[in-house]
Amino acid sequence: MNTDRPRRLLFLAFGFPPALKSSSYRLREIANTFAAAGWQATVLNAAREMWENEFGLDESLLDNVDPSIRVIELPLARADLETDIRTFDEARALTPGRWLKEWREKNEESFPEPTFGGWRDDLERVVVDLHREDPFDLVLVSCVPYVSLAAALRLHEEHQVPMAVDFRDGWSVDVIHGGEAFERDSISGQWEQRALEATTSLWLVNEPIADHYRHRYPELTDKVRVVRNGFDRDSIPTAIPQPPVGPLRFGYLGTINFRPEFVSTVLGAWREARATNPLLEGATWDWRGNLGAGAVRGSSVVLEQLIAAEADGVTYGGPVPKRDVGEFYGSLDAVTFMVIGGAFMTSGKVYECMATALPIVSAHEVRHDASTLLEGYPLWTGVAGLDHDFLVSAFGRAAELALGADDALRRSARDYAEQFERSRIMIDAVSALTDKVAPR
Repeated sequence: MNTDRPRRLLFLAFGFPPALKSSSYRLREIANTFAAAGWQATVLNAAREMWENEFGLDESLLDNVDPSIRVIELPLARADLETDIRTFDEARALTPGRWLKEWREKNEESFPEPTFGGWRDDLERVVVDLHREDPFDLVLVSCVPYVSLAAALRLHEEHQVPMAVDFRDGWSVDVIHGGEAFERDSISGQWEQRALEATTSLWLVNEPIADHYRHRYPELTDKVRVVRNGFDRDSIPTAIPQPPVGPLRFGYLGTINFRPEFVSTVLGAWREARATNPLLEGATWDWRGNLGAGAVRGSSVVLEQLIAAEADGVTYGGPVPKRDVGEFYGSLDAVTFMVIGGAFMTSGKVYECMATALPIVSAHEVRHDASTLLEGYPLWTGVAGLDHDFLVSAFGRAAELALGADDALRRSARDYAEQFERSRIMIDAVSALTDKVAPR
């Protein structure tokens, strides 16, 4: 036996760079951390053509991927994202709603996931073939898609490969509305329990989701670990922000997946604050990020709302490439943090916002996991849901902080955020997982 052989990781990481996904930063850091720890990492991802049809691509995400990492892009696709009607059969062309329903039902015949369940056979075949070529010492799954669990279980049960699950937002918890997404005795529940009983370690992004799993599977509590998202050093300006000169510049960066009613409320509060507060005279608000997916990407009611608000200093400039994120934040005097969900949701962007050392205006539920983090941030203006009057005052308070915060206060804000630097979080998590996995 060659004891010098590096340990080999199979990482099922759908959404890995260059996919422009909310999970891409996390997936990249996980793979890089394993590589830095001496693991020989193989990443499985869907072909970039599929991601291009969904949210799009960001080639700059590849800039900092460890060159030792082997990335295999599988020719998997989502038929529901196809926009070329010349490829549609008669049933899809004439009754697209019925076609979509039947397509989802067919996927669930393989695995209880309507969009990705049909990938199961191909995934299982690929992972087994790769393992036979050169055995793996660990298979790590980062969900979604949850069908990846089936492939990891196949390796674990047939070839005794240890497995771990980066569940992120979990499966059986409804992170948007709260409560259970499905019961334990459902088909999805049976798959989840089978996977979690087999896993060596279960990673979740925050304490509320981790508590859900501790209560749902008390016998598996020792496996549960909170591995938060965080900010990337290259996504924030190096220098501490200085008091602005000229009209204030607000900005939002993140997925724009809000209901029109939400957008109407925040734009209305911004309009009133800008019109009534002298500190906000001439202020601008730049919205950046993905707006819609698939065929409707970049075209929606929300985009029309943003265009209509241009007279109020509002602009929409599309996504920001990863390599330009720090520069974007460096151009701002205050940031807005807007997110859906409630107590089970955190959002990775909150860490980035705090690391900017800029004033933060929040628009989200009061009982939100992000609120738990922001309470310790000295430049936060607080949260009251979508209360119009509160948001008006919050924009004004952010203006006061942008103009009046001294260097010491800004440094205390950056210091508070430092605990959430992504590589620091991931090094600890990977080290703990590595200690659990014996060399094969």
